[in-house]
Amino acid sequence: MSPLFVPMAEDLSAFGQDPWWLVLVKAGLVFVVLVLLTLFNIWWERRVVARMQHRIGPNVHGPFGLLQSLADGVKLAFKEDLIPKAADKVVFVLAPVIAVIPAFVTFSVVPFGPEVTMFGERTPLQLTDMPVAVLFVMAIASIGIYGIVLGGWSSGSTYSLLGGLRSSAQMISYEVSMGLALIAVFIYAGSLSTSEIVAAQDDLWFGLILIPSFVIYVISMVGEVNRAPFDLPEAEGELVGGFHTEYSSLKFALFFLAEYINMATVSALATTLFLGGWHAPFWIDRVWEGANEGYVPVIWFFGKVLFFIFGFIWLRGSLPRLRYDQFMAFGWKVLIPVALAWTVLVAIMRYVSNTYDIGVQQVLLFGGAAIVVVLALGFFGSTEDSEEDEAAPTIPEGGYPVPPMPAGGAVRGAAAPLEFPRSTTVPAGAGEEA
Repeated sequence: MSPLFVPMAEDLSAFGQDPWWLVLVKAGLVFVVLVLLTLFNIWWERRVVARMQHRIGPNVHGPFGLLQSLADGVKLAFKEDLIPKAADKVVFVLAPVIAVIPAFVTFSVVPFGPEVTMFGERTPLQLTDMPVAVLFVMAIASIGIYGIVLGGWSSGSTYSLLGGLRSSAQMISYEVSMGLALIAVFIYAGSLSTSEIVAAQDDLWFGLILIPSFVIYVISMVGEVNRAPFDLPEAEGELVGGFHTEYSSLKFALFFLAEYINMATVSALATTLFLGGWHAPFWIDRVWEGANEGYVPVIWFFGKVLFFIFGFIWLRGSLPRLRYDQFMAFGWKVLIPVALAWTVLVAIMRYVSNTYDIGVQQVLLFGGAAIVVVLALGFFGSTEDSEEDEAAPTIPEGGYPVPPMPAGGAVRGAAAPLEFPRSTTVPAGAGEEA
């Protein structure tokens, strides 16, 4: 049996042994890193999108404009804090806090590196770990949905309420496909512990051998964090600002902070589960023995995280927003069925490899052939669908959604003046005299 399919035999004895003061130091470092990463990501997003649009972007405050995010945060803090008269004040104030706290907590089980010596104590570069760490991340991330839903409901605004309902439906739907994409990782690693999953990718990343799971997860994580082109809960064209329309000052800043930390969280989880975590990329450790020792792996980890965050920024600067019905149909009719089929296929491949002692190459070839067959079948629509399309009523010319063009083509210049027919007025009482 290939060692790739052997469950991890390591335990979690390295965790839970730190003194209380070291736990506080590590928790403080995680908090500071996430806040600084958020400030950097906001600046980076504005600079990258500016380059895509042939603009300059922030370049005044600090070197290269790096302090622009800090200046914006100070400005938000000093803005007037308004609470609508129709709002439920207690829930209105608590909602941003409920949204931002889970975003910080999820990073408690993310491994930043191997064991190191910190202040004379031998400790892993990870706050804690548990046998079900990945499920813990998904459970805590789900709590953040309550903050968005309660924020939209408590505002007393119809637009905010619709944004909150959209967000709950969207995030719950895409959590299903995200969870299904991770099952294949659990089967291959033989563990749900983040540190053990990273250790299982010492030789080969799961993102290379589980490409369908990787693609499904990447699509789902964009929908999970409400980022473009899936930023439908805050679609300003239809919902003004969505669930945070009525928020201002620090409460709005907390929602903003939660979004960017969640973006870093799903990127860190993708790095941990699919790109080898803190392990050196491109097998650099085969050439440089110290590439995976000490604090050097922290560089590899954040480099991979920033790679995913750049993907978020690239999508925002490139793709238009989807319609809500298109987005939900894509999740339930495409992502979830494909994820289910792939999960069953991975389980069969694992069973066959263990039972009949087949090598990894043969199993991967069999799986690849099965995927090709499934994709080929997907190109042929059923006869029922084609009959429904033929029976669908046709939109008459000039009807919704595009009005007819003028007979002579597009009209240039000012619009033609409006002319109203003259009406003859009849004096009062004229009819009676007649």
